[in-house]
Amino acid sequence: MAYMLKLRDKELEIGKRTYIMGILNMTPDSFSDGGKYNTLEKGMERALKMMEDGADIIDVGGESSRPGYEPVTAEEELSRINDIVKKLCEVDTIISIDTMKSKVAYECLKNGAHIINDIWGLQRDPDMAKVVADYGAGVVIMHNKEVAEYHDLLQEVISFFEKSIDIALKAGIKKENIMIDPGIGFGKTLEHNLTLMKRLDELKILGLPILLGTSRKSMIGRVLNLDVNERMEGTAATVAVGIVKGADIVRVHDVKEMWRVARMTDAMIR
Repeated sequence: MAYMLKLRDKELEIGKRTYIMGILNMTPDSFSDGGKYNTLEKGMERALKMMEDGADIIDVGGESSRPGYEPVTAEEELSRINDIVKKLCEVDTIISIDTMKSKVAYECLKNGAHIINDIWGLQRDPDMAKVVADYGAGVVIMHNKEVAEYHDLLQEVISFFEKSIDIALKAGIKKENIMIDPGIGFGKTLEHNLTLMKRLDELKILGLPILLGTSRKSMIGRVLNLDVNERMEGTAATVAVGIVKGADIVRVHDVKEMWRVARMTDAMIR
């Protein structure tokens, strides 16, 4: 698949190479690096370092989505990310906002962000799709579920995506603005996550770019019995296999190392 993914005034040529989305958590409680970068100065330093290391997209988050996370209000979420989003929008990069709240999405798009990365795939906040459509922004539709129970995992994931895509198109979002994310670690057991990795290429039936977020996740910790800060090699394995299985964008913490993994994998398969 080779076409242009449209992200407001930016675009990515899908199929040319694997793109790197660097994770910037402006939160006190994210599972891997909560509290490390949650000031404007530290956040900007981190973002610029990730760009230097090869990040094509910076994904800014103001609310943790780790298991057992404490929800925050839109106002609190915005207080954490508004300043850095404004600052990053002055830099020549693609800015993604990791939020499921339309109010947060609206304010960040107003400030110049390019992508909304919604962990509930436009199905949680009824105003989200229209906000994205109004700005011609890119959107990541992620699969999620409250309870990790499935009769047919792949078919249910695909059906979820089909519902989200329908919501998007009806709101005026164009197909060329949409990416899908299987939601590794969200509403899934270890076996579900491993199955999705093994069968990731089956999601290509939807004809949309695939974004894969496996970085440092509990799937790796459980397979290797390692703490969160010892999961780089496991992440590298998921990135390489993910690319082979059709991932177009990988969302990672360790940008320099995963950029190298992606370039080497691309050299072999693209």
